Amino acid sequence: MSLSLPGLPDLPHDVEGLKSLIEREVAALRADVRRKAETHLPLGTAISHASPMSSQSLETFTSGRAEPADDLPAGQRETGGGGPDGAAGHDPWACLCSSMAAIPVSAALLTPVEDETGEITDFVIRAGNHVRSSEWLEPPDTQVGQRFLEARPGAATSGLLAALTSVFKSGRALNGLTVDYTEERYGRLHRAPLLYYAASCGDHLLTTWLPARSQAESLTLDAQHIASLGWGHWDLLSGAVNWSEGLHRIFRTDPGMPWSLTELCDAVLPGEVSALAELITAVLAGEEPSWTRIRFRVFGEVRTLDLLGRPVAGTDGRPWAVHLVARDLTPQMRSRRRLAETQRETEGLRQQAEAERRIASVLREALLPTHSAELAELGLTVAAAYLPAEPDAAVGGDWYKCRRLPDGRVLVAIGDAVGHGLDAVARMAQQRHALAGLAQTGATAGEMTTWLNELVCSDPSALTATMITGHIDHDRVLRWACAGHPPPLLRRGKEVSPLPSDHLGPLLGLMPGYAYETAPVPLRSGDLLLLYTDGVVERRGEDITVGINNLSRSLSGNAGLSARTTLDRITADYTRTAHDDDACLLAIQVD
Repeated sequence: MSLSLPGLPDLPHDVEGLKSLIEREVAALRADVRRKAETHLPLGTAISHASPMSSQSLETFTSGRAEPADDLPAGQRETGGGGPDGAAGHDPWACLCSSMAAIPVSAALLTPVEDETGEITDFVIRAGNHVRSSEWLEPPDTQVGQRFLEARPGAATSGLLAALTSVFKSGRALNGLTVDYTEERYGRLHRAPLLYYAASCGDHLLTTWLPARSQAESLTLDAQHIASLGWGHWDLLSGAVNWSEGLHRIFRTDPGMPWSLTELCDAVLPGEVSALAELITAVLAGEEPSWTRIRFRVFGEVRTLDLLGRPVAGTDGRPWAVHLVARDLTPQMRSRRRLAETQRETEGLRQQAEAERRIASVLREALLPTHSAELAELGLTVAAAYLPAEPDAAVGGDWYKCRRLPDGRVLVAIGDAVGHGLDAVARMAQQRHALAGLAQTGATAGEMTTWLNELVCSDPSALTATMITGHIDHDRVLRWACAGHPPPLLRRGKEVSPLPSDHLGPLLGLMPGYAYETAPVPLRSGDLLLLYTDGVVERRGEDITVGINNLSRSLSGNAGLSARTTLDRITADYTRTAHDDDACLLAIQVD
């Protein structure tokens, strides 16, 4: 047989070419085997490729009931045939009984037991072999002479007795009846799924049975399911095809309709035809094992399979069958794709977060700078702390400002733009820079807050915000305005109290045209003024006054400490409590 191996003519790259290759190789194999078989026949003998059975013999064979042939002499009909084996006195039943030991499954020869009306009520076991169909069932040869219902008490309730009776009466063979045979032994119930075959033979009934599915078969099916495995066997001479249940599951085919090799070619993806052609030609050439990975299209879905091909060869080394083992990698490939997509998304988010951190870090240095020594020249010590809600963020919507103005006053401000992340940073930067510009006009705190409110109200994309702004004059008087923000705390000695907030106005962006007021607060040497955002004092399910009181106690408990040390103590205590919003603190101490 000639094979299209690599190195000879090129392997086909299309399905039709691959199918033609397979058909040529199979036809060549069959012709070669048939030719060699004919050369070994005796002279004058011809091979008939038609069925050797006559129509009468075929009918007798398919009926499952052995009857004497009408064209035999009477003596031969009675004895079972002519020749030495058909001599007078030959007992065909004794011959059948003696040959039962060669039957590889459980087998028994039964004769019916009838009642007065002629109805079959039971059978008697006349002969049997030694094969057990289950470890707890007795072999049939130990039950010869017993009634069938005595030896097999579960036959009546399982429907087996009725099925055997029907075979005997009708003459129609029983071909594979599945019976859940249940029997009680020594106080314990046992069950064995059995597959029964039976045919009537004159006045006798021959029945065989075997386990419907052995434990090894069940374990094999489980293993196929768990490992997504399956295998198929293609007999190249007869054309018979057998598939395991696992292979049917992979290709979603009817268990009774396995695909031929050419039908398998129809499912392969166009780009995979050469790989399948190489695998099949290697197997037909007798190479083993041959392995490859091939993709198939099954009902519109691409499935990736690892295929291991092995030839089944005779003693002459000629392969006469193909055996393929397939492992479905489709679930793994899907998982890998999902994992790769997740990793790409995660990496994208990581890069985005890293970029935001870098941007936010730069913005923090630009927008929330460390205070210069020029404030110390005015007798003020300033410290600030920023605690973002997101641990990886460097800055959010909270902000503060404390700087010396050209006219000698000190601008003091703190605010909170709604939201987190870069969006909140953008709004915070807009409001902070707008306030810095307004501060150059020499306006009062109330006037700057009023103008900033109009700016926020006029922007349709802007959200609300809170803010405190004020000035510390040369005479150390704080003149401040408030837009919906918690009032500052003043520590004088050990006493801590919030600044009077009768003039408190609404949030920025809430009421256009609202005129904010300015209120004065005299400061003394040693005073510490603490401005903070609501993230410091707000907790879910808790009134904000509780948080303000806690902050006041913490501020009082650190009396006499510097602005920087005070903030360090407060933030150290604060970080031990979960928070949901950005938090910002600005401490100004009067020397």
